[in-house]
Amino acid sequence: MFIALELPELFEDEVTALARQLRDVVGGRFMRRETYHVTLAFLGEVDEAGVRDAMAALDEACAGRAAVGLAPDGLGTFGRPRDATLWLGLRPAPELLALADDVRAALDACGVAYDRKAFRPHITLARRARMPQGELPVLEFPEPGRATHMTLFKSELSSEGATYKPLYTIELAS
Repeated sequence: MFIALELPELFEDEVTALARQLRDVVGGRFMRRETYHVTLAFLGEVDEAGVRDAMAALDEACAGRAAVGLAPDGLGTFGRPRDATLWLGLRPAPELLALADDVRAALDACGVAYDRKAFRPHITLARRARMPQGELPVLEFPEPGRATHMTLFKSELSSEGATYKPLYTIELAS
């Protein structure tokens, strides 16, 4: 399970268009559009009581919270150039960093365990990516947008890859 910001529709359209541009020059397994999100906290396996606690933490972290700006900040990778995770970075704006901090603090207060790796705002575009030698072509990046939905997701794995099932969503003020 994980807690993530869902992308606004127009922003998601433009991320999808960017991924199409990259497919022409980067090998790998590109993510499906419906899997794009910004993870704020990865919870892992959570029992039923933990799910309720995670929902309470979301309620606490989102109380009175406004929509959060998302602005592209270039591409990056985790891992090796011939077997990487390719991602679109997001500008670490104060409101986005504060939201991640508040979600994590609320999880701590509710006793919900999560992966404590430092928050690095990004959207995963491809896994097992094989990056080309040299420069990438000129790419058209998404225009900034505002995320209005934060969701607790359950990841369900199958032979076609992961499907993310929303369990609980909070709408942030527009």
